[in-house]
Amino acid sequence: MELKTVRYDTDEGVATITLNRPHRMNAWTGRMHTEYRYVLNEADLDESVRAIVITGEGRSFCVGADSKALEGHIEKGGYDPGTPAKLVNPGQGVQSEFQASFAYHFGLKKPVIAAINGPAAGVGLVLACFADLRFAVPGIKFTTAHGKLNFPAEYGLSWLLPRMIGLPRANDLLLTSRIFMSEEAFQFGLINRLCEPKLLLKETYDYVRLMIETVSPSSLRETRWQVYRDLHRDVGAAVSESEALIDQMSRQKDYREGVNAFLEKRKPNWTGE
Repeated sequence: MELKTVRYDTDEGVATITLNRPHRMNAWTGRMHTEYRYVLNEADLDESVRAIVITGEGRSFCVGADSKALEGHIEKGGYDPGTPAKLVNPGQGVQSEFQASFAYHFGLKKPVIAAINGPAAGVGLVLACFADLRFAVPGIKFTTAHGKLNFPAEYGLSWLLPRMIGLPRANDLLLTSRIFMSEEAFQFGLINRLCEPKLLLKETYDYVRLMIETVSPSSLRETRWQVYRDLHRDVGAAVSESEALIDQMSRQKDYREGVNAFLEKRKPNWTGE
């Protein structure tokens, strides 16, 4: 696929997806969604990739839907996502609920870290929230935005935000569509780390590379799936699955390697098998 709205790079086991419409503050379009799903799937299928970083080009992460697209909905008399009938489905085959838009992140085999370099609004905030971890720079604006456009809470934020930051705070952000800053987002746990602008990508990559160096690929994959499956089922099912996985994963080569590395006080050499 020819990429016009995103950039895709890989280096030392880390794939970087950069939203690349800086002249429009990386505003989201149907083409961007199509290309994003495509490269996300490429990263998930690439066995040399262990983790995925998402960021924005220029001074914005993603300011939400492009205003021209919003005007187009009026002209067409209703919402038009602007995507082709058939889209690539990242993370497919794990759980049916994970096939919905943006929920496909939950089916990926690799962790996703958002390096939020500038404002994130509407669908831009959605994208950041569906990442596993979020690093951001100080002094940037966030908003759910939907209420001021006569939209509902978008793409599952009504399900996700209460689980991430609690119902009272989630209701505050969802019912008002107010602007809040990255410092406040850090205070109530939506942001994992605040980084100075010049150090954002360095700190993100340092964190990611330490993670993939010290944690096995199988553990990262299965733990992510456990977390997102467990968000909507009972504790008994969670315990039962974890016991089955302990038995299964203790038979893998990386379990032996992890134990030996621990005992020998050295870095593990993961095989991913």
